[in-house]
Amino acid sequence: MDNKLPTVKEIARRLNVSVSTVSRALSDHPRIGLRTKTKVQELAKEMNYEPNAKAIFFKQRKSFIVGVILPYIREEFFSEAISGIEAAAMEHEYTILFGQSYDNPEREKQVVDTMKKQRVDGLIISLSKQTNKYEHLQALDKYDIPVVYFDRVPAIENVHKVYCDLYQGTTEMVNWLFNRGYRRVAFINGPEKLQASKERLKGYLEGVTRQKLKIDMQMVETTDLSKESTHQAMKKLLSLKNRPHAIVTFNDYVHMDAVQYAEQHNVQINKDIAFVSYANLPITSYTAFPPLASIEQYPYGQGKKAMELMIRILQEKSAGTTVPDTHHTEKVMPTLVMHHPVAR
Repeated sequence: MDNKLPTVKEIARRLNVSVSTVSRALSDHPRIGLRTKTKVQELAKEMNYEPNAKAIFFKQRKSFIVGVILPYIREEFFSEAISGIEAAAMEHEYTILFGQSYDNPEREKQVVDTMKKQRVDGLIISLSKQTNKYEHLQALDKYDIPVVYFDRVPAIENVHKVYCDLYQGTTEMVNWLFNRGYRRVAFINGPEKLQASKERLKGYLEGVTRQKLKIDMQMVETTDLSKESTHQAMKKLLSLKNRPHAIVTFNDYVHMDAVQYAEQHNVQINKDIAFVSYANLPITSYTAFPPLASIEQYPYGQGKKAMELMIRILQEKSAGTTVPDTHHTEKVMPTLVMHHPVAR
């Protein structure tokens, strides 16, 4: 029994035509007559012929593969994002090649290098929390590999990026808290190198300023996103002479660690101190103390937009319509979601 995959040569032999005729018929070339084209395509279907991906790559200079690098797939935010990326990729008959940086810049560089060697058509990346130099990504330009950043984007303008407007969302959240009587609002921010942390801090300071209150930087702490670092931030906030009435946490994972520490130190959650957060991940609904409110960042939508932007860039490149030095920026507007909107 012949288990070999059918080839263009086999189709050509059975129809007594040239290999080039079969190749052109399969690619719907206009110079091939309808009768011949129909015969070739019907026989190819009958034989379960599948195009050779490598051959298509060498002919079209395309792999139809887009690389995707995320910090951690285990985080629900990024697993939702990659689902959006994959959905858009499949709609356009692209495959994704996935890698994790584990929030390590050196690991990120290694994965980028692997993607380059695999000759991906483009790269979508959410930066590691410590990445503040981008030479390893900018170097892909000479290989004609476009890069689209999403969520964790660099603080530079001349790149393609998709991200959530966290400045606006944070300002709205602080305003929401003040309107409900929480006058001392503290903030546990993320790693300082992240542009997302800078946007959050900017929004927090703007929100407090709009209340015509003096900024108290004792109310601002940072975490490297580890449980130990978040607990240390909480220790400092709870040791203040005037404890905060509410705490804004960097994301839902930081929220859960912060709440854990507070509960261990006899704080009545969302009574003595209210907690609000970012991301609005479904996992928080299974915890004893979900945030009073969350900023929905739409990870699935961000991922889908990032891939759709990549497809547009690749299509413009293939059509030769790319405008030099033109870069696309797309903002996803957040939504403040109230879970237990209590009044004080």
